[in-house]
Amino acid sequence: MFAKILMILIFVAMTVAVGIYCRRRATSVNSFVLGGRSVGPWLTAFAYGTSYFSAVIFVGYSGQFGWKYGIASTFIGVGNALIGSLLAWVILGRRTRVMTHHLDASTMPEFFEKRFDSKPLKIAAAIITFVFLIPYTASVYNGLSRLFGMAFGIDYTWCVLAMAALTAVYVILGGYTATAINDFLQGIIMLVGICAVIGAVLSGKGGFMEAMTSLSQIPSEATGTAANMQGAYSSFFGPDPLGLLGVVILTSLGTWGLPQMVQKFYSIKHENDIKKGAIISTLFAFVVAGGSYFLGGFGRLFGDVVEYNNGAPVYDSIIPSMLETLPDILIGIVIILVLSASMSTLSSLVLTSSSTLTLDLLRGSIIKNMSEKKQLLSIRILVAVFIVISAVIAIMQYHSANAFIAQLMGISWGALAGAFLAPFLYGLYMKRVTKAAVWVCFITGVGLTVSNMFIGFIDSPINAGAIAMTLGLIIVPIVSYLTPKPKNDVDSIFSCYEQKVLVRSKTSIDDDE
Repeated sequence: MFAKILMILIFVAMTVAVGIYCRRRATSVNSFVLGGRSVGPWLTAFAYGTSYFSAVIFVGYSGQFGWKYGIASTFIGVGNALIGSLLAWVILGRRTRVMTHHLDASTMPEFFEKRFDSKPLKIAAAIITFVFLIPYTASVYNGLSRLFGMAFGIDYTWCVLAMAALTAVYVILGGYTATAINDFLQGIIMLVGICAVIGAVLSGKGGFMEAMTSLSQIPSEATGTAANMQGAYSSFFGPDPLGLLGVVILTSLGTWGLPQMVQKFYSIKHENDIKKGAIISTLFAFVVAGGSYFLGGFGRLFGDVVEYNNGAPVYDSIIPSMLETLPDILIGIVIILVLSASMSTLSSLVLTSSSTLTLDLLRGSIIKNMSEKKQLLSIRILVAVFIVISAVIAIMQYHSANAFIAQLMGISWGALAGAFLAPFLYGLYMKRVTKAAVWVCFITGVGLTVSNMFIGFIDSPINAGAIAMTLGLIIVPIVSYLTPKPKNDVDSIFSCYEQKVLVRSKTSIDDDE
């Protein structure tokens, strides 16, 4: 217990110290929200990765999908690395940084306003962002509850309050720079921790080969053609490949439309940083996401200690049950690992939400003449407000026990990515995209997710989110070509990609030579 408490105290001290150190740099809206657009590749890549993977992944998703798909759930982590990280950096990274700088856009709603010449689009995007980041934030809190209860016997409410207070301190003090530095330090903890935990858990089951043999002997619970599959949970694609594909699409492609993820590209400093960041972020995702889902794939080996409710496993209890028998020092590492992952994601969410409300709703719409000093004060106040609201909702949801972590995250990702992914992606590449197409995508993404919450015509919010994103990618180009061309000067907007610069001959070979 002493070792676990000592590790927590060191972690808290490190986090607060970073916030105090970065306070002097967070003196303007640009520096507080985007780090002055001068953040290097390592900090940006780790900020992207740690915002991507939280307790939602390690506790909720890896437990639920590891139980459903077995070792094949590792493909979710591979998809996160290749699609959610590598392709996101390659396809979105440079164009996002160049165009948002050209348009002087600090948030995704502000990008929609200036790219499509529509203030109502900005307001709608800001409202969608604020509303649907709340369930995501609640799911981040909930991922900690069982682990802290297991390690310290502390009531969940106190865990939430302590995490909320600590996150508020360093985000309010240092803004994005403090968040990025802490994300880097927390990312290192996550890399070391996940490797140590996997090794310890598999060692407790006789090693990798022995664990795979035991897993192959568990009969499949799937229905239909996979009902009689032998060794389903140790097979390459698992008992339900189509269901697995839906999860890969939501958790991988979904990041392309999440404001808190895309905003990381706004702050990149140099051209070469994009290439370095892509490699670092991808390797980070392979280890953290791949390792988390790989670990979850062995969850059925611990079926005798997992909690059940009416004969069905409580998915959020699977990973904590796997870790209960670990030595105290490793449990301490797990606690720091999940705390790091959760706080990095939480800080990104609250910073995105508070900056969006201030810059896209309050400034110019509600408060006409809002000085930069007032904007900065508003963002800091709203960081605290958003943390309080999400903490209260997390506590209420926990005591009502009416949703699993994965469902909460699926609702959030489905609505945000379903509404934003296609307009943002096409807006960076296609001049022909129209306001009407963006509105239709907003309505489709949010409408499908919300209606499915109440009617349930799609079996899960995760599949609903994957369908919403896919529909958006189809709808936006079709509606754009069926509606009148944009009236704003799109050529001027896209001119940022055509600026000529002088380089040394060793950097670029002349075509006329």
